[in-house]
Amino acid sequence: MSNPSSVMPAAGSLHAYLEKAPLGALLFGISSGFPYAMIGATLTTRLAQDGIDKKSVTAFSLAFLVYNFKFLWAPLIDRAPLPLLARFGQRRSWLWVSAVAVAAAVFALGAVDPASSLTAVAIAAVLVGVAGATFDIVIDAYRIETLAPYQLGTGSGMSQYGWRIGSTAAASLALIVAGKAGWSAAYALCAMFALPAVIASLWLGEPVRHVVRSGAGSMAAAVDAVVAPLSEFLRRPGALLVLLFVLLHKIGDTLANLTLRLLLNDLGFNNDEIATYDVGVGFFALMLGIFVGGVLYARLGMKRAVLISLVLMAVSNLSFAWLAHVGHSNGLLAFTLGFENFASGIGGVAVVAYLSALCNLAFTATQFALLSATASIAGRLLTGTTAGALIESFGYVEFYLFSTVAALPGILLFVWMMRSGLVDRTLESHAATSQSA
Repeated sequence: MSNPSSVMPAAGSLHAYLEKAPLGALLFGISSGFPYAMIGATLTTRLAQDGIDKKSVTAFSLAFLVYNFKFLWAPLIDRAPLPLLARFGQRRSWLWVSAVAVAAAVFALGAVDPASSLTAVAIAAVLVGVAGATFDIVIDAYRIETLAPYQLGTGSGMSQYGWRIGSTAAASLALIVAGKAGWSAAYALCAMFALPAVIASLWLGEPVRHVVRSGAGSMAAAVDAVVAPLSEFLRRPGALLVLLFVLLHKIGDTLANLTLRLLLNDLGFNNDEIATYDVGVGFFALMLGIFVGGVLYARLGMKRAVLISLVLMAVSNLSFAWLAHVGHSNGLLAFTLGFENFASGIGGVAVVAYLSALCNLAFTATQFALLSATASIAGRLLTGTTAGALIESFGYVEFYLFSTVAALPGILLFVWMMRSGLVDRTLESHAATSQSA
């Protein structure tokens, strides 16, 4: 693989977005985004409307922790074929099975009643997390293995387009249907968002660049499946600092976004207002941000695009504090959702492309699972264990100011990594290893 930090000639043109692999990444992103919405904003709104206290509501974000440990079973998906479906290809067979699993788990989450048993809701949410994380493992590997090196920026952008389409459409559809037919019907209908990834797999076929390894049934092979991807990554120069950056850079963003629905509920925004501004403003702002992210990635290169996105995502948290200070204001809600989504769109292209570029194609599923899990684990732990208590202790304004400060260590570390040349050295080491694999 060539050094993806260089400027890619096709990334800034419209044709680059219409190529087969980036369009497949769009469909994969749609399916990847919807389980996240079902146990994120949608479940938060549902529990808040049922009168569940803030500490309990934010504790449900711990269901996302399953995503943070997906690297534990990613080696199985990288190595082990599914016996009855092996003839269709390892990636496709795993994708189809995980698509059925996530649809069934979402249906089950909609069927349980929070008023009767929060324990049942928690179990169902964790099941959605397990199925969704498995779905993500396959989707991420499929996307990276299908994209050519010059398509990483474009493909990451299209994946982010799809992710937001899937998460926003599913969350908005759930709100609308729940208001008319109840939450069970809403969740059941949203399960259909698993289909786009299945369609993409039928269209693209099995990735030809996937490295298939034999001997998956032996103990030595099982150990190697776990150890080899990690040891290969850790042998790179500055690997621990790269992992530290990945760990730190999303803390502020995660704290702010996973508590947003609590803020909107407490400020008196109704379901129709949330759906209207999230789709009518936030959605299109994110689309614009992804496009701008692709342009920045192509014109400025990966490093500067990542840095710009980190700064914008940190500053966007201040808009949440402003909204919390002002109160119920549709105009300010539109600005807040617009700015946050615009910044997230740029970050989605730049940061995801950076993480994708770090993956050795011999261990795609495992290494990307490790990187993406590391990217959110700190924020998830803070959000699930302390966010609700912090909000109740000193209020929303101070909480969102804190989330802005929490984003600074990741920015400062990346600046140091750029200036010391560590970003370039890590990517060059990866490119050399990937080419020799």
